[in-house]
Amino acid sequence: MARTAEANQRLREATRAKLLESARRVFARLGRGATMADVAAEAQVSQGLAYRHFASKEELFQTLLEQVVQADWLLPHVLEMPGTPGERLDFLITTVIESRREQPEFYQLFYQLLIDETLPNDLRELVARQSQEFQSMVRQLIVEGQATGEIAKDNPDQLIAALFACLQGLWSGMAFLHQEHLTKPLPDARIVLRLLKPDSEEKERNL
Repeated sequence: MARTAEANQRLREATRAKLLESARRVFARLGRGATMADVAAEAQVSQGLAYRHFASKEELFQTLLEQVVQADWLLPHVLEMPGTPGERLDFLITTVIESRREQPEFYQLFYQLLIDETLPNDLRELVARQSQEFQSMVRQLIVEGQATGEIAKDNPDQLIAALFACLQGLWSGMAFLHQEHLTKPLPDARIVLRLLKPDSEEKERNL
């Protein structure tokens, strides 16, 4: 029996998703020198099928990076989540750090590319835009968390500067680690989040 148009569409979407996931592993392992043949072999499909979904390795690679950037930085639902501002901020920072802990090889490649002048301008602009939205979200949660006593009552912009300096240092460090050290490059998220917590004296004043 011939497949329906809906079944064919589901198959195409599943194959495309499989190629993207395989490309993530291959590019993390081999860098930008990886080929479409490498990706097809990882996905266990023919090269011809891979090219039917992506016209070139460059298109596949850029699609993958755009997917990561959009999923990684833009978490608009966080502001509407249940819980206090401090709890939502903890969730946001923990999610970002844990995603890198789970796939360190890919993020190592990603951060190497951010300092690569060959990165397409549109992708670089997307990264900058998403980063700004992420920063605005963090600032809002910090201000709201200060009102509830969950966040230290320092200047919000100084808190953001300290937090982002810490995160940026972690991300930059990943780009230059040797492969054998990638399994343990990041501290636990709670260590980073201590930067934002009120000290004992401030907690007593808030009681």
